[in-house]
Amino acid sequence: MKLIKSLFIVFSFFFLNIESFAQKIEIGGGLGAMNYKGDISPDFHPSFAQLGGHLLFRYNLKKDVTFRLSTTFGSIYGNDKEVSDSFNQQRGQTFKTSIKEVSLVTEYNFFSYQYSRMHKDWSPYVFGGIGFMGFSPRDTPVSDYKQAGVIIPFGVGIKYNLTGPWDLNLEFGTRKTFTDYLDNLGGDNPALSRNIQNDYSRGDMYYYTSLALTYKFIKIYCPK
Repeated sequence: MKLIKSLFIVFSFFFLNIESFAQKIEIGGGLGAMNYKGDISPDFHPSFAQLGGHLLFRYNLKKDVTFRLSTTFGSIYGNDKEVSDSFNQQRGQTFKTSIKEVSLVTEYNFFSYQYSRMHKDWSPYVFGGIGFMGFSPRDTPVSDYKQAGVIIPFGVGIKYNLTGPWDLNLEFGTRKTFTDYLDNLGGDNPALSRNIQNDYSRGDMYYYTSLALTYKFIKIYCPK
């Protein structure tokens, strides 16, 4: 009899913790625009935006702290001819590169963010972390460079509770990379004369602006 009681207590504790853990889980996905900054686009050019998408898994540790694992995919594009700088106009290069990434970030909500039956919550937030990306240029690579590497994702966003467990997330994120070949133009390119080589002292960056729909596994108590 004591053994049965002990097992009952253990299993009750186990399942209660599973339920508590599940209510901190959030999943979702979204679409957005990828952009790039580098040699072919020294400044941010909205006209170079390409379609991207992502899936996410979020663990809401506290009302203001969240851990997020996500995978993102899309492409970036640039064209010297569409840039006003005379150097870019003379060079006349263009590129398109597909990107896949996995990242783990920590989010900090400025307001305590949680679901409530009495009101719709919202909060601005910031995030930062680490990730890994792989990329593939449309054209033949100019050299035998690595097409994968570590990235540092960071950015800002806004969370808004639509209804019940459903939320909308609007986010702008930057990816700091450690490569100058996203635009297939890093280092010495034998196809270009020396006077129109790129500035390979600067690394490329890319951006992802997105709108996501997420679902939280929460228990909603309905009055009888």
